[in-house]
Amino acid sequence: MTEPHSFSPEKALKLRKSAKRKKPNFVRPESWKYIRLKENWRNPQGLDNKVRMRIKGWPPKVSAGYRGPRTARGLHPSGYSEIMIYNPEQLKDLDPKTQAVRIGHTVGRRKKFRILSEARKRKLHVLNLKEATLEGKELSKEKEEPPEDTEESEQRLEGTGKPPKTEKREKKERTKKTRTKEKKQ
Repeated sequence: MTEPHSFSPEKALKLRKSAKRKKPNFVRPESWKYIRLKENWRNPQGLDNKVRMRIKGWPPKVSAGYRGPRTARGLHPSGYSEIMIYNPEQLKDLDPKTQAVRIGHTVGRRKKFRILSEARKRKLHVLNLKEATLEGKELSKEKEEPPEDTEESEQRLEGTGKPPKTEKREKKERTKKTRTKEKKQ
């Protein structure tokens, strides 16, 4: 037998994309007929089932012919193979040319920031970079903000002699009273 064609990853991704465009939406047979049947694909089992027998005019059945090229299977659309990372030590064995990093969702903010900085040093592509950088910015903002001076907070309290929460409550009560007076008039 002849060997199957081996494509470069770039070409394989293009072929996969074109194959996906041609692939029909496989729906469960007669799901359009009965409300109780969802459109989720189920393999037809019946003896006289038209989809199973691949009769003309009925929707196509799932088959291996709709599959993408073998070299493109499991690849991210960017062309890298995805590797799940949960700590910075896992980045040591990765190849930046062929592999990309996806940080696990259970990883905390501090460790995520460490993984991100280590990946930049090793020039690794991070697939969920947007989420990681947003959390990293929040972390850096918290560090940048100086703590409030005690003198300023004391001066604010000296104006009324009451804590800020009670001031807010009193203000709400005053607005409620004015609203009820306006309604009565």
